[in-house]
Amino acid sequence: MNTATPQQNRPQPRQKKILVVSAHPDPRSLNAALTGFAVDHLRAAGHEVRVSDLYAMKWKAVVDADDFPDHPGDQRLDVMNASERATLAGRLSPDIAAEQEKVRWSDAVILQFPMWWFSTPAILKGWIDRVFTSGFGYGPAVPPPYSESTLGGRRALVSVTAGARESAFSDRGIHGRFADVLHPLQHGLFWFTGMAPLEPFAVYDANEVSEEAFAAQKRAYRQRLDGLFTDEPVPYRTLVGGDYGRDMRLLPGVEPQGTSGFALHAHPRG
Repeated sequence: MNTATPQQNRPQPRQKKILVVSAHPDPRSLNAALTGFAVDHLRAAGHEVRVSDLYAMKWKAVVDADDFPDHPGDQRLDVMNASERATLAGRLSPDIAAEQEKVRWSDAVILQFPMWWFSTPAILKGWIDRVFTSGFGYGPAVPPPYSESTLGGRRALVSVTAGARESAFSDRGIHGRFADVLHPLQHGLFWFTGMAPLEPFAVYDANEVSEEAFAAQKRAYRQRLDGLFTDEPVPYRTLVGGDYGRDMRLLPGVEPQGTSGFALHAHPRG
């Protein structure tokens, strides 16, 4: 007689490699607790996890000539060209090279941060600016963007806390749709570089989270983490899939009637 539970009978996912990038200055914060929960849960599920805690690392947030050690000091700093030369030559500053190695190593990247002024904390924006160099995340020497680009095959998940209530981020909410606020990350970073972004996980009313509410949020986050490699990603259109013209504009009539804004660039679900 088979005495195994349904969970034990279910095929177990292959071990995956996951990079968690965390950005909050206080290790006692809600964001730190969510990072710790995600890391523990993923490791318990058999996955290998690396963490980049940007504040603990004292991550340098600004791009400057020090990022490219071979750049001549008497020449103007053209960041895109300088970063591409340094990337292809293996001559980036060591901290950037180490983070790029983590991204290459990963099967999925999770960004954990509080929403500040409708964006990421500056330290996380600086991680993005410095790590996703030309020749690594984009550029003429890599596949085209908005497709299976240089980082294709990876999953990406945003886990974010917001002080506002959920209704304020609705289609008629004063802050705008949450998907629109996160479009620069979801479409402009992840999908641009080929990573498949999942629907974001959000904790609203984050300044007033009771123990009971946090327990509920952990249950919801556990479900999202369990679906990291099985949930359907946001169905963004590919640049090379026939939906865009040579001018990189969406062709007329491709979208369902009434679609507008950022929603134009995703296939309708269902």
